[in-house]
Amino acid sequence: MFVCPECAHEWPQEIEESSDDSRVVRDSNGNVLADGDSVSVIKDLKVKGSSLVVKVGTKVKNIRLVDGDHNIDCKIDGIGAMQLKSEFVKKA
Repeated sequence: MFVCPECAHEWPQEIEESSDDSRVVRDSNGNVLADGDSVSVIKDLKVKGSSLVVKVGTKVKNIRLVDGDHNIDCKIDGIGAMQLKSEFVKKA
């Protein structure tokens, strides 16, 4: 099992490698996300290591999809660069 050091989420090890073409990332409503999409946060998210909170409804523009459990790489105004899980956003 892999364990995320930030949120302690666990997922099984997969032996086969997935290519970029076969990777499908979906938001909380099941919509397929792509690089450059805009999303909004559906839940208050605490930022590890600080007292900041990403509030519900925060708009995030120009996302980038990456491999791993936290599969959205983005910049949030007032907070900076961070990674999000796709299950906590919806496509705008």
